Amino acid sequence: MNMIKKIGIIGAGYGGISSARILKAFGFEVIVFEKERELGGVWVKSRRYPSVTTQNPKDTYNLSEMPMPKSYPEWPNGAQVQAYLESYAKKFGIIKHIQLCSEVTQASITPKTGTWRLEVRNSGIISETVSESIPETKTKIVEVDFLLVCNGVFSKPFIQSYPGSDKFRAAGGQLLHTSEFNDVALARDKNVVITGYGKSSCDVARACMDTSATTTVVVRNLIWKIPKRILKVINFKYLLLNRLGESLFRYTNLKGFEKFLHSRFGSLFRNLLFRMFEGIISWQLRLETLALRPSKSFETIGNATISLVSEGFYEGVQKGKIKFIKEASIVELRACEAVLDNNEVLKADIVLCGTGWKQQVPFFDKEIISKITDTKGNFRLYRSILPTAVPNLAFNGYGSSLMCQLNCEVGALWIADLLKGGLSLPPDNDLENHITERLAWMEKRTGGKHCKGTNLIPFTLHHLDELLEDLDLTLSPLTLFKQWFVVANPGDYKHLLNKLKERYAL
Repeated sequence: MNMIKKIGIIGAGYGGISSARILKAFGFEVIVFEKERELGGVWVKSRRYPSVTTQNPKDTYNLSEMPMPKSYPEWPNGAQVQAYLESYAKKFGIIKHIQLCSEVTQASITPKTGTWRLEVRNSGIISETVSESIPETKTKIVEVDFLLVCNGVFSKPFIQSYPGSDKFRAAGGQLLHTSEFNDVALARDKNVVITGYGKSSCDVARACMDTSATTTVVVRNLIWKIPKRILKVINFKYLLLNRLGESLFRYTNLKGFEKFLHSRFGSLFRNLLFRMFEGIISWQLRLETLALRPSKSFETIGNATISLVSEGFYEGVQKGKIKFIKEASIVELRACEAVLDNNEVLKADIVLCGTGWKQQVPFFDKEIISKITDTKGNFRLYRSILPTAVPNLAFNGYGSSLMCQLNCEVGALWIADLLKGGLSLPPDNDLENHITERLAWMEKRTGGKHCKGTNLIPFTLHHLDELLEDLDLTLSPLTLFKQWFVVANPGDYKHLLNKLKERYAL
């Protein structure tokens, strides 16, 4: 690890940019490869659907060293987040280390040296803007000592393979992922069918309902969704983005007050809270009237993903602008039609799939993939960062959480300490056992919906605590106490970079 000088980073979203900033601060040479024409990851223009905003309020979606502008609304839109990340990259001198329009198509280890050989398809240049002319596409070879994968858990849209898709498209129909639906004007006077009940599906339905001929949402299972403001007053962040909120859900190992909360008597308190939230949210969203109240406990929001209410969505359902079909799925597409498994046939010119993402690393060959994943395709990463069987390789941003940007930032500190030789890891067998136990816990907790081993929801602070314990870094006792009752602030972690740099006299 001490011989590593040059680090290649794949992806220029939150993970790649924060990693580049921190690793550069420790003296490493960094080069970031981004296949899009602008930096920003999921927030780039080509991946933004209409009306997309952050799930988090802006004060919890910052990187620790740079708050979002005061002029931003509480829930910034996609363009604002992309602009914020670009400003961050410029402020910390990262922009000149980013190669836009540069896709890593193959990454392999050089046997003799252990370095990485990257094949990069490049149609852009290192630049502070994306407005310059794009030269002819060409391929080049880049060698780096260490490879950091930051392409994220939302790397490739997943679109269901429906029988009849070819006939549907041949008749002029469009079958798209919600992230590919970039212009609401496409829905004008069209029959739009949307699958899924996550935030993107509901956001897109809300955006289409006033211009489309019909907007229909088809949902297999109802889930609890959280209003941005409970009772239209209390910001949801006070419920989930602190230690008390996280502790309402059972973590893999319980400590301190959490043991009481999950004891026989403590569970009475937890269950009372969950029933109270069920009642409040059902009343606020009129779920009983709309016949959209989930049958499962509110506690299940912590099992896989947490989805905020899209403003105006339920009002659209109530007014009939959005047709909501539950306990159904599309089983076939025909010319201008979608057939459901309840035998209902819908008019359909556009079918939008809010069906999630694939976690893919297409630049690795089968041998490397077999070493970093299990037979089910789950990533086997210690602390959601480190594979044990492939040297000089790490991942950052492979922990889906409510404060993913902070996980990326502290994860980058963890990687920097590892590369500097200061991080002490358990023996390989212990690492493997830990990974196996975590995957089994995720599988049981989420019913298999754990994003191929990358799901940390809702345990952001628990994960950060584990990283800091490895680093032998701590938050102040006052900060730890405050985080039990107030919203965790990325600024709480701002001092960690300088603390770690002091160890290496940097």
